[in-house]
Amino acid sequence: MKLDKKEILKALENITVPGEGMNMVESGAVQNVQIFGDEVEIDITIGNPSLQARKKTEVEILKIIHKEVYEKAKIKVNIKVTAPAKPKVNEIKGKPIPGIQNIIAVASGKGGVGKSTVTANLAVTLAKMGFKVGVLDADIYGPSMPIMFDVTNEKPLATNVDGKSKMRPVESYGIKLLSIGFFTQPNQAVIWRGPMASKALNQMIFDAHWGEIDFLLLDLPPGTGDIHLSIMQSLPVTGAVVVSTPQGVALADARKGVAMFNQEAINVPVLGIVENMAYFTPEELPNNKYYIFGKEGARHLAEDLEVPFLGEIPLVQGIREAGDVGRPAALQTATPIETAFEALTRNVVQELVNRNKSLPPTEAIKITTMAGCAAVNKK
Repeated sequence: MKLDKKEILKALENITVPGEGMNMVESGAVQNVQIFGDEVEIDITIGNPSLQARKKTEVEILKIIHKEVYEKAKIKVNIKVTAPAKPKVNEIKGKPIPGIQNIIAVASGKGGVGKSTVTANLAVTLAKMGFKVGVLDADIYGPSMPIMFDVTNEKPLATNVDGKSKMRPVESYGIKLLSIGFFTQPNQAVIWRGPMASKALNQMIFDAHWGEIDFLLLDLPPGTGDIHLSIMQSLPVTGAVVVSTPQGVALADARKGVAMFNQEAINVPVLGIVENMAYFTPEELPNNKYYIFGKEGARHLAEDLEVPFLGEIPLVQGIREAGDVGRPAALQTATPIETAFEALTRNVVQELVNRNKSLPPTEAIKITTMAGCAAVNKK
C-alpha cells in the first residue's frame, strides 16, 4: 500500500496535544512527516516535559495511523520537548544542594507497604554498585531509618564548612543518613503542625554538609500532604519512585501518589512503580509462589498509568528481620533478595538516565493554595 501524507495528517488531527486544547496538526506540533514506502517518520514538538506525556503521545500516534491509515505501517516518532515560557513568578529554582547530582523521592500513597524498606535496600544496592548515596528520612512523624541502619544511638556531629557550622550526616554501610529520629527519644512522639515539621525538614536539608553525592534518596511519609509539598518547594526533585503492594486498597492510594507528582503545578517525573510483597515462597517449597495480596496489581497499575514498572520484591521473612536488626537485606550476597533488589535498582538507574537525557532539570515549585490539589501562583 502506498502511504499518503494527507491521510496521515488527517489521522493526526484526532490527537490532542498534551496540555493544549487544539489537535496536533492545528497546534503546529507536527513539524514534519516523511514517507519511505511503508515507513513513516514523524517529527513532533510538545510543551509538556513529563515522560508520561511523551510516551502517551507516541502511543496515540502509532494507534491512530495503524487504525485510520495502514495497520502495517512502520512508524518512527521523534519527539522534541519545547518547554513553554513561564511567568516570572513561576521561575523559582530550588535551592540545589552543592555536590548532589540526583534527588529521588520514594513515596507511597498508603502506609505499611514497605516504602522505607525499599528505600533502605535501594540505597545499599546503589552503594554496592559504586555510587555515593545519601538518605534523608523525611517521614517526620514516623522515622525508621535509624533503626534500619542500626544507628539509633548515633547523633549528627557539627562540622565547619566555609566558616559555617553544618551537620555532618551519620554514616552506616557507606550511606550518609539524616533523620528526625536522631534528635528525638525512642518513646517521644513528634507532635508538630505542618510549618514546624517543614522547618525541621529544611534544616536537615540545607544545614547539613552532604559532600559529594550521586543519589540522595528521600524517604517520604505516606499520603500526599504538607511534607511532600515542602520537599518539592525546597528541592528540585529529579524523579519519584512509587511503592505499592498488589492489593486494591494500596493500589488506589498509589494511583493518587502518581497523580500528585503529575500535577501540572508539581510536574516531577515518575520513574516508575515498585511492587513490594509481590508473592510468598516458603523455604520448603522453593518453586511455589503464593500471591497473598493479589497478583501483579502494581504491574497492571503501571501499565494503566503508562509509567515504567520497576520490579517486584517478594514477601520474605528475612527482609523484615534484616530491617529490624539494622542490616538491610540487600547487603547479603548471592541470595534471591539481593537479586531482586539489584534488578530493581538497575531499572531505577536506567529510568533516571532516560529522564536526564530527555527532560530538562526539575525546578522547585511555589505552592500558594491548597484546595484538594496544588496550585501555582499565576498573578
